[in-house]
Amino acid sequence: MKKFLTILALMITTFSFSQNLKEKVEKEETKMEKFASRTGVITKFTDTNLTDLKTNYTVATTRIRKLNSGNEISYFYQIEKPGKYGNSTASIEYSDLLEVIKAFNSLKLEVETDIQLSPDYLENKFITEDGFQLGYFVNKSKATWYIKLEKYGADKTLFIKNLEAIQANFNEAKLKIEELKS
Repeated sequence: MKKFLTILALMITTFSFSQNLKEKVEKEETKMEKFASRTGVITKFTDTNLTDLKTNYTVATTRIRKLNSGNEISYFYQIEKPGKYGNSTASIEYSDLLEVIKAFNSLKLEVETDIQLSPDYLENKFITEDGFQLGYFVNKSKATWYIKLEKYGADKTLFIKNLEAIQANFNEAKLKIEELKS
C-alpha cells in the first residue's frame, strides 16, 4: 500500500509540475505584446513602410512600428510574411535589432569556414529573447540562410537568397528608427 501511495504522489507531483510548465510557456509574451497590451493608457501604433524583402519563395513586407503607450515610446522593426492561412510577423525591438545586426555580421564571417568543414549537417543561428531567429544551415557543402519569424508554429520561415538585401533592410530599419527617435 505504501508503494502505491508513493507512486500515486509521484504521479500527481509530476502531472502538476508539467501543467505549471505548460501554463508558463503559454503565457510568455513578446516585448511587443507586453508594451502594446498595457491597460489604463492610450496606445497608438504608427507604421512607416520600408523596402520589401525578396526571399526565395515569397516577398515579405517590412516596416517600423512606433508604439506610444502613455508617456512611453518604443520602436519595432517588423517583417511580415504572407501565408496561405494568415500572415506571420516578427516584431524586433530596436535594441534587439542592433544585436541581430551584430550577430548577422558574425555569422557571415563564419559561414565559409563551416562550409569547408563539409559536415553532413551544420546549423549556426542567433535567437532573440522573443524567438526571432537568423542563421544558416550547411548541407552538402552548401549554406542556406533563413529567418524564422515566430517562435511557435509552422510556415514561419523565410529563406534568404540575397544576403546583401537582408543586410540593407536591417540597416534601413536601424537608420529609420534612429531618424524617428530624433
